[in-house]
Amino acid sequence: MGTTPAYPHDLFTDAVLAQPHEHFRAMRDLGPVVWLEAHEMYAIPRYEEARAALIDAQTFCSGQGVALNDVMNGISAGRSTLMTDGEVHDHLRRVLARNITPRALSSLNDQVEVLAADLVRQLVNRGSFDAVFDLSRALPLKVVPDLVGWPTDGRDRLLEWAGATFELFGPMNERASRAMPQAQAMFAFADETAANGGLRPGSVGAGVIDAAQRGELEPDRVAPLLVGYLVPSLDTTISAIGSAVWLLATHPDQWEALQADASLVPNAFNETLRLESPIRAFSRVTTTETRVGDADIPAGARVAVFYAAANRDERRFDRPDDFDITRSNAGEHLGFGLGTHSCAGQGLARMEAHAVLRAFVDQVESLELNDEPTRALNNVINAWACLPVTVQSRSR
Repeated sequence: MGTTPAYPHDLFTDAVLAQPHEHFRAMRDLGPVVWLEAHEMYAIPRYEEARAALIDAQTFCSGQGVALNDVMNGISAGRSTLMTDGEVHDHLRRVLARNITPRALSSLNDQVEVLAADLVRQLVNRGSFDAVFDLSRALPLKVVPDLVGWPTDGRDRLLEWAGATFELFGPMNERASRAMPQAQAMFAFADETAANGGLRPGSVGAGVIDAAQRGELEPDRVAPLLVGYLVPSLDTTISAIGSAVWLLATHPDQWEALQADASLVPNAFNETLRLESPIRAFSRVTTTETRVGDADIPAGARVAVFYAAANRDERRFDRPDDFDITRSNAGEHLGFGLGTHSCAGQGLARMEAHAVLRAFVDQVESLELNDEPTRALNNVINAWACLPVTVQSRSR
């Protein structure tokens, strides 16, 4: 480790997961790289160094896994776009991308806008609702499984399975151990579904199976590729929509600014992704000895890139803990990653979140919490478990 500063605290206890930013600030203050004593790996908590690491996929590779534990990395490394490098990664990404190109997704836009408007209209008529269960989960569950072609009889456990999968990307703690059976059940279901051809024709999933049948894809990569798109497309979007509602409900000045200028919707969503990053951290492995800031990291080291810490770096963002939907550099966030391994589902996530926010601006006059919200504690996903709100209809 040399002179690399050490940070002693376990970053994945319930208390830290619920209130992580004091710890992230302390890590940033220590330096561009810190040694996590509780997890026995390096961490990059500052923006510039995190951004550089994400862009440099040759030095900070994903092919040995991006989880913070050896078990998940041993099971999944090399089988999905998230955990491959170079030509293999590019090939898998092309196979997946055929049905999720901007042109392909544009045909969904009108449908998503209608779904979001109808959903918000129903909730406005109710007046009070849970913005997690009734809104941030409801829209992605209407859109994503259909896009992937997921069987209707396999949808009732999707959120449970998705959350369990993200638990396994953190350290192999008690939370991750409890999640293992659910994650295994999801992969087993995906394997069986792919083998039986049970995905809707014309869907993303059917396209992946077709590629395997043409010999363009190894059979054992079909399920990881499907799950690798489906799971983040659900959980990161659910996280982001819930966080956007929470931030607007607790910052009435920003809600008023958005009502006054609906063109701020994309920037408001970027600011949400910056301030409340859906993914806390993924890891990389160094392929060669490398210098980050004034720290030397040896070859073969596991390095956790903390998106959530980098996105509040005082060195990059003025007033980093403030929610400001007019922030000029909000779009520089790392909430969806960056570079080769940036989130493949971010186009769809933006489409859904923008549609929800536009529907709110169009239909909602006042927005406020009506009870104390509850955080969902997950090793990797930052989200709300319960977000009770009250709204009043916008007069026309």
